[in-house]
Amino acid sequence: MKKICICTTVSLTLKTFVLPTAEYLYRKCGYDITLICNTDKEFEKSLPEYIHFIPVKMARGVDFSGFKSVFDFIKIFRREKFDAVQYSTPNASCYASIAARLCRVPIRLYCQWGIRYIGLSGITRKIFKFIEKMICRNSTDIRAVSPQNMAFAVSEGLYKSEKATVVGKGGTIGVDTQIYDIERKQEWRKEIREKYGLSDSDFVFGFSGRISADKGCGELFAAFRELTQNGLKAKLFIVGPADDDCGIDKELTLWAKTSENVVFAGMADVNQMCRYYCAMDVLVHPTYREGFGMVIQEAGALGVPVITTKIPGASEVMEDGISSVHIAPKSTEELAKAMREVRENPEKVKELGIRAYQRTKELYDRTVMLENQRKDYENLIGN
Repeated sequence: MKKICICTTVSLTLKTFVLPTAEYLYRKCGYDITLICNTDKEFEKSLPEYIHFIPVKMARGVDFSGFKSVFDFIKIFRREKFDAVQYSTPNASCYASIAARLCRVPIRLYCQWGIRYIGLSGITRKIFKFIEKMICRNSTDIRAVSPQNMAFAVSEGLYKSEKATVVGKGGTIGVDTQIYDIERKQEWRKEIREKYGLSDSDFVFGFSGRISADKGCGELFAAFRELTQNGLKAKLFIVGPADDDCGIDKELTLWAKTSENVVFAGMADVNQMCRYYCAMDVLVHPTYREGFGMVIQEAGALGVPVITTKIPGASEVMEDGISSVHIAPKSTEELAKAMREVRENPEKVKELGIRAYQRTKELYDRTVMLENQRKDYENLIGN
């Protein structure tokens, strides 16, 4: 029986992006699978008995305690003798890749679900780029989250193209369309709109994610303010937590919080997000950097079209002008223009939504993505 270890820094990443894959690989291939992250007793208790769990303390950010984390990984890898070690997220990837290389684990798989130093500058960018390059050097195989992200990494000298590939069309584990059930869209739309005082006739632009500058929320607030001040009839529905220091102009944030046309729902339970998307006519996702845009896939599963940015990851999920609308990042002017165009063209919104749903079902359905991963693992380590 082949032994696989999958490592991330925190349990939430394992639960959201890894556990369905681990369960599928066990059922289909019979692999012996171990998960590693920071200590989380509740997560450990929730795991099926056939999934092993080993906690390793990993501090967030750059920290000298990382040396101990590496030693802990080394002890585990020497004892368990895994056939393959997979890692993602910055700290877990750094520590596990060093330990796996020192222990000569045959397959060291780096799932590059994002490139941390994008958006950073100065010495901080140099430090994180060095760490990223080291992780890639320590790995025998790399799975980039999208073709454009892979092309960027190759152009940056992080690795050579023959070392990496993209599974399927990109992404991680896709969307569970049994949960994101489009048959319940009207029911959920009514429920959430009534809960937050949105009428059935309101045209609702939605946002899902962390409220911060690098998610494009500054441009979103500015564009929506400009549109409503010029007579556009619409609501803006914000779902997600706010950073303490979000980097958005304080006057602009205050306007959004006091505007009768902006509704802040706060952070929604992850199991309820399918309902929140249904309250939106169009999801606006003006991010500066992205892995592969999970929110775009989730919205697509419910036939909700997206306005997003022309950056690696976000622009690759859907097709510009066919199943989504793409704009330049950091451009309030382009965002406002795109929002006005979809608001004034309901037929276009309908067509974009239908095609977004079709593309999601074809490429990003959970069953499709898990089968892609199974085939990839069997190519790597055999049955």
